[in-house]
Amino acid sequence: MDKIRNILLLICAPFALMAGGSEGGSGETGIEWVAQGAREVEPAYRIALSPKVIDTNIAAETVDYPLLVLKYDTRTNVDDINPATINIKDQLPQLYNSYAKLGVGSELMPLGEFYFSATRSRKFNYGAHLKHLSSFGNLKGFAPAQFDRTGGVIFGAINEKRYTLKGDVRYRNQGLHYYGVSDTLGLTRDSISQRYSDFGFSALYGWHKKDSAKLNFNAGIDYNNFMSRKPEDEQLKDWRARENYFAVNTNSWYKHGKEVYAADFNVRYNGYRYGTEGDTLTATDTAIVLNNTVVNLKPTITTRLKDNRFKAKIGLDLTIDAHNKTKAYVFPIAELKYSMFNDIFIPYVGLDGGLTQRTFKSTTQENEFILPNLALRNQVKSIELYGGIKGTLSKRVGFNTSISFARVKDMAFFVTDTMYSIGNKFGLIYDTLNVTTIEGSLSYQLTEKIKVDGIGRFYSYDVFNNSYAWNMPRLQIVLRGSYNLFDKFLFNLDLNLEEGRRALVYGDGTGITEENGQYIKKLGFIADANLSVEYRYNKRISAFVQLNNFAAQRYSRWYNYPVQRFQGLGGVTFRF
Repeated sequence: MDKIRNILLLICAPFALMAGGSEGGSGETGIEWVAQGAREVEPAYRIALSPKVIDTNIAAETVDYPLLVLKYDTRTNVDDINPATINIKDQLPQLYNSYAKLGVGSELMPLGEFYFSATRSRKFNYGAHLKHLSSFGNLKGFAPAQFDRTGGVIFGAINEKRYTLKGDVRYRNQGLHYYGVSDTLGLTRDSISQRYSDFGFSALYGWHKKDSAKLNFNAGIDYNNFMSRKPEDEQLKDWRARENYFAVNTNSWYKHGKEVYAADFNVRYNGYRYGTEGDTLTATDTAIVLNNTVVNLKPTITTRLKDNRFKAKIGLDLTIDAHNKTKAYVFPIAELKYSMFNDIFIPYVGLDGGLTQRTFKSTTQENEFILPNLALRNQVKSIELYGGIKGTLSKRVGFNTSISFARVKDMAFFVTDTMYSIGNKFGLIYDTLNVTTIEGSLSYQLTEKIKVDGIGRFYSYDVFNNSYAWNMPRLQIVLRGSYNLFDKFLFNLDLNLEEGRRALVYGDGTGITEENGQYIKKLGFIADANLSVEYRYNKRISAFVQLNNFAAQRYSRWYNYPVQRFQGLGGVTFRF
């Protein structure tokens, strides 16, 4: 009942306050409330635990589900292994740094040769090489045909990790006779003699770093002085062919990724003199002065792809020919190769061209029986397109087949001279021609015991102003082979066959035909076979026999210049 009463009092109290506030204005209420209640307070108690921070991670329980255990039977098969064999070879033979060769041949032909080089060294290499060969024999029915050749070279090199320095000094003296006339004319040896003197030196500096991504380059110089026989009359000393050749050759290359960027820059000067400019010796023999300068820049880019199976090269050869008139040429350079079936077949195609500087020395190396007074022109190969397939049929057999088409301007041909000689010397005529060459080669090698290779070439000439390409073969076959018997006997055989050569002559005669107003002489078939045999008595002493033209063919390499039917040479070699 007390609880009900208290609730009623709380509800009615606000209304009572409102009523009392409205009577009189004294601010005192007219009702006084007196109430009783029970307020019990629960007894306090003390918490026995102190507060603390809980920072421990409680790991969850890991549930493991093991795999089922299965058992299989394991079988092992062991293949049979053949026992290893050891091939025991003798120690490499000792290398000697010098040798001397002495010999004598038929037709009173002495031979002497000496070679010396420094012992093996990583840094230095130097030496000398001297050689002499002469003949005092004659050819029956022809003028005196003696000759002699003596030459030597001194060389040296310094090889370092980052650079190489090389150099040499050389000298060669060659005497010969223009024997291409009948002995019935009674000519003396001095009247038909000729002597060439050749002196020169060269130097090369090469900068090469181990890192292929760095720039590498070579720079070299070359000088050569070449002269013909000096006239007996001292006042006529200028009437001899003489030339000074000087060249600066540089090449550089840089590899970036799979590409190699290269550039060659060359300057070649050749000054040829016969007499003094403006002078005249006879009505027909006038002075010749030629200054021949060739400058060329050849930039190229080479790339290799497909694990080096594919190779491509492209570039240009920019050439300036400052000869009689200054001319500029641009020759293309392009080549593609692709290796198939692990180098079994490598097809390739290419396009190029270039200028060949003709000098008096290079001309005598082709035909030593030329006139000393020559009008020299540079040979220009305007363009050459070639292609072929090379490769290996086995680890011992290799092959190469190719075909090329070229257009050549100012090609030099040797023709018999009748103006400055009695028909026993050769002059030069120049012509433009298109030449097609088909070539095939095959090689076989069985370690160092047997080596055999053969090359066959077929030429087709389209000459503009002449009936034929004079003295050039239509078919050429070269066969070479070597055989080592017990390392005691060494046999070497080489055979050269040529067919289709013709010479231009100035007059009718036996075997001479006329075509297009020109007199033509077929030079016949060349079959030149040479055999050499060496017997090694021990490591330091050996004997040799060399048989030249043992098939006894008196062929003519040049018109009215036959060779000896047979020539034998024998001697000994000492190593020390």
